[in-house]
Amino acid sequence: MRLKRLLGGLVVLGVVGAIGFWVATMPRGLPAATLAALPAGDAARGETVFWVGGCSSCHATPGAKGDARLALGGGRRLVTEFGTFVPPNISPDRDHGIGGWSAADFANAMLRGVDPAGRHLYPAFPYASYTRMKLEDVADLWAYLRTLPPVAATPGPSELRFPYAVRRGVGLWKLAFLRDGPAVSLAGADPVVLRGQYLAEGPGHCGECHTPRNLAGAMDTGRWLAGAPNPEGRGRVPNITPGGKVKDWSIEDLVYFFQTGFDPGFDAVAGSMVEVQESLAMLDDADLQAIAAYLHAVPAIAGAPQP
Repeated sequence: MRLKRLLGGLVVLGVVGAIGFWVATMPRGLPAATLAALPAGDAARGETVFWVGGCSSCHATPGAKGDARLALGGGRRLVTEFGTFVPPNISPDRDHGIGGWSAADFANAMLRGVDPAGRHLYPAFPYASYTRMKLEDVADLWAYLRTLPPVAATPGPSELRFPYAVRRGVGLWKLAFLRDGPAVSLAGADPVVLRGQYLAEGPGHCGECHTPRNLAGAMDTGRWLAGAPNPEGRGRVPNITPGGKVKDWSIEDLVYFFQTGFDPGFDAVAGSMVEVQESLAMLDDADLQAIAAYLHAVPAIAGAPQP
């Protein structure tokens, strides 16, 4: 009898735990009031957001140049320790891309990592950074994306290992790590620095590559921008705090690098940073100055491994 009660209790606990997990990990979009306040968006402003975010780096054909960077058919393979992610087609094609989405669908994907079917998106799509974005910038980006050419192509599916293939588990990851506050505290900083912080930590998502991650794959904000293993598997992404590789670079040096791809020693940018730099070069001088000022203002972390 005692054994039956024990087994019964374990069954009850299992059921309660399963229900608790299901509820706690439920995908949650933006509040209805927030979506109702979503502005119409301005495509001209959205173009700036597009280049800050480097959308073509993941969603265009690898190595695309010129106008080909605006054909966002997806398909690049991102090999990680969790499996291989394949960025989707985000062109305005209704059948193969996101042309059938609403502005609210797009806002939920960008700011909450939830797709129109109500499923969690994997954080290989960097909504852990985008969640810091202003609602109006998301609307502007949506307006711009709708002006780009539709691409009639469907990339292959992502290939993830167990248990990462269980999408519902992303809900636990979000509960533990998804935050919309700044990555580093720069309260009271110059408005130019704060503009740079917004661009770099939000749409620019610099921390996604330059910040080390914990065992769950979340960015370690205690070592913000201190360098990390190259997600492509070769070498390391550099430390870009004032204690790292760029410690002797002036703001003018950084801006020149963003514009031309050449560092103060006239070495050229290489690897995946090439496409990032080519996107940054599309920004105006004021925004590049702001990003550079921010990189001078973040806490210096010395001694982090370099490439």
